[in-house]
Amino acid sequence: MTSLTSVSLPNRIAQYWALTKPRVTQLAVFCAVIGMFLATPDLPDWRVVLAATAGIWLLAGAAFAINCLVEREIDSRMSRTARRPMAQGEITVLQTLIFSSVIGGTGMWVLFYYVNPLTMWLTFATFLGYAVIYTVILKPATPQNIVIGGLAGAMPPALGWAAIANDVPMQAWILVLIIFVWTPPHFWALALYRREDYAKSGLPMLPITHGMQFTQFHVWLYTIALTATTVMPFAIGMSGLLYLAIVAVLDIIFLWYAWQIYRHYTDHIARKTFAYSIIYLSLLFAALLVDHYLKF
Repeated sequence: MTSLTSVSLPNRIAQYWALTKPRVTQLAVFCAVIGMFLATPDLPDWRVVLAATAGIWLLAGAAFAINCLVEREIDSRMSRTARRPMAQGEITVLQTLIFSSVIGGTGMWVLFYYVNPLTMWLTFATFLGYAVIYTVILKPATPQNIVIGGLAGAMPPALGWAAIANDVPMQAWILVLIIFVWTPPHFWALALYRREDYAKSGLPMLPITHGMQFTQFHVWLYTIALTATTVMPFAIGMSGLLYLAIVAVLDIIFLWYAWQIYRHYTDHIARKTFAYSIIYLSLLFAALLVDHYLKF
């Protein structure tokens, strides 16, 4: 455990940066930015894009900081998360609360004054959904926490769309649905190969409460559902053949990984599936963006 008074400024900044879970935040903000560009047939106002990106990033970071605070004891028992600043006692509860309040409050101010109130309230609701409803209530209470609480993590495209259009139409909710259905196979692949960690944590994760085979089967089922969901942008005319061709390839690869998890499970294939699921979502949203402007 590091002394709270003997940390250099660069290391202290790095600790606060780690509280925001930057890699997860980057993917969420990326999806939000894609939503901004999809909300208009032309290029969006770059000033609004920058302000919305900053505001959404700050509130997402605030939510993850609260998550680290609430789960600090759980994190300390898991090898994957034991090095997080709060798990090691490098940052106090009060410091984390102040940090989350400052960056969250700043994010709300930026969204309200430089974007629009709708985006601010939707992002704040997402903050509450993740930091309170999911982290505090659902995650320790039910093995379906990932499914039920997945809506908060799926909201970034709607937030981005609202930032530009000041509205959240059906197209935006389809993007939310894609991430919502993607979340269970993405996270359960992680939970499968990290099952010993989760057993130590005390959290009711699906591989612990219902067993490996049950979880493997549900990874397969949700990946099938995801494949059907990702066709919806093309089905409603939101995207064209270019997107359809790219997502077909992405889905085939994901289905192959999910089938391997279901029928030929190894920890190695679960790790590869988890890694691919991140690449999958990034490429899918990139394909939506390219298709949107090429109009192929």
